[in-house]
Amino acid sequence: MLYQADVTGADPRAVLEEWRATGREVEPFVERLVAGVAEHAGLIDETLAAHSEHWPLDRMASVDRVVLRLGVYELRFGGDDVPQAVAIDEAVRAVKELSTEDSGAFVNGILGTVAAEREAG
Repeated sequence: MLYQADVTGADPRAVLEEWRATGREVEPFVERLVAGVAEHAGLIDETLAAHSEHWPLDRMASVDRVVLRLGVYELRFGGDDVPQAVAIDEAVRAVKELSTEDSGAFVNGILGTVAAEREAG
């Protein structure tokens, strides 16, 4: 849903509703993630822009950008449901599978910095 929203320029919550309207079942956990990323989109993108030196959001591969947004949401706003190391590892695995091998190091570096900042306070 987040990928579809990114590619089409739609609000992720609208995409969520479209999926429901077509009869697709959406797990509560997924709904929370989609709604959370949408709610905090401005702060998430500011965080990514601040940590992706010389690599603007619009130049990132869509898959990388979506996974990073989800990762930043989990690290900054997702509470303690998912340990930071797990959130980062899942994001890295996702981009390695769905994007490029190089994307893994890129995502790991950005999310690692975001996590370190959170722990520092």
